[in-house]
Amino acid sequence: MRPTSLTWAPPFYFLYYAAAAALVPFLVLYYQEIGLTGSQIGFLAGLFPFISWISAPAWGALADRTGRHRLLLGVMIGGAMGWALALPALRAFAWLVPAVALFSFFFAPIMPVVDSTTMHLLGARKESYGRIRLWGAIGWGVAAPIVGQLTESGGLRWLFWAFAGLLGLCLPLVRSIPPVQRNGASPRRELRRFWKDPRWPAFLAATFCGGAVLSVIGNFLFIFLDGLGADRRTLGLMLTAATLSELPVLFLSDRMLGRWSARQLIGVALFLYAVRGAALSALSTPTPALFLQLLHGPTFSLMWFAGVSYADAIAPAGFAATAQGLFSGVLLGIGSAGGAMVGGVVYEHFGPVNLFRFAALISLVGLGFLLLRRDYEPSVRPSGGR
Repeated sequence: MRPTSLTWAPPFYFLYYAAAAALVPFLVLYYQEIGLTGSQIGFLAGLFPFISWISAPAWGALADRTGRHRLLLGVMIGGAMGWALALPALRAFAWLVPAVALFSFFFAPIMPVVDSTTMHLLGARKESYGRIRLWGAIGWGVAAPIVGQLTESGGLRWLFWAFAGLLGLCLPLVRSIPPVQRNGASPRRELRRFWKDPRWPAFLAATFCGGAVLSVIGNFLFIFLDGLGADRRTLGLMLTAATLSELPVLFLSDRMLGRWSARQLIGVALFLYAVRGAALSALSTPTPALFLQLLHGPTFSLMWFAGVSYADAIAPAGFAATAQGLFSGVLLGIGSAGGAMVGGVVYEHFGPVNLFRFAALISLVGLGFLLLRRDYEPSVRPSGGR
């Protein structure tokens, strides 16, 4: 493999996550500004994870089947940019629903396809994935406060232009991605192997639980802290602390994968999610939550890079992009949507304290699913060596 084959990856991850930070966290504020009701905002917010559950595996399977990763990435990036720029022109809820669905359809699968391509090109150095993904955390951390300041002075419509501009800068990088060879095996036969592997149900069940807890914390933490009297400055510092906590975890990911298996690291992330949920349920003032945000890296980032590594290791030959689409679709798709929906019911009827205790319990259930397959311990190994 040429040593320059991955020079495109760090800037791509940086720009993609900078674009995501420029739009995704602020969308609900835009929906509120144009006068949508709470239920309409909730529907649109939940639409993205539901669509990603379908589109991420579908685009990944298409990439595996055709081997046209670069072409498909170009189509997805162009589609996401186009529909993002169309959103501010649509103010009626009936028009926003299909527009948000199409935006999600193109945007959600980009990173699973890029992740699978990166893992393929890493070859025997797959444990180095986390150090490449680190640039995504940096991009998010840099873009979020800048875009926040931009919208403070120029209005929320700037979100869509900032997103499209940053994501558009990824297009020249796509041309630098080396071709990923299409696998010649029968797709039908390989897919049967895919679903018969007993590791996948346990892994995806654990992933679902992790996604649900991630969604509960992401959607309800600030509401909870606002009720405890947190000011906007404190909430902003919490976003910064969460981003900073990702950096050492991703930087040391290769060392962690060298010492422990990917499955063990997923288990650690789920256990720490349980600790995080239990600690949040015990809060009576907002200040300690700032320090608890330092667990974001050892939970989300740890589960992400370990999950990407595990999915790559147990995927049948030729189905790496499909595997990453499934992992992403369950973690950030159906798991996230399920956590938001069930979490909303628990929050409304039982309060935030019991909601975070419920999240801790869900984490332990996910850990239990993972431990069911203790007899399977795939190592992180080169593509084609499965």
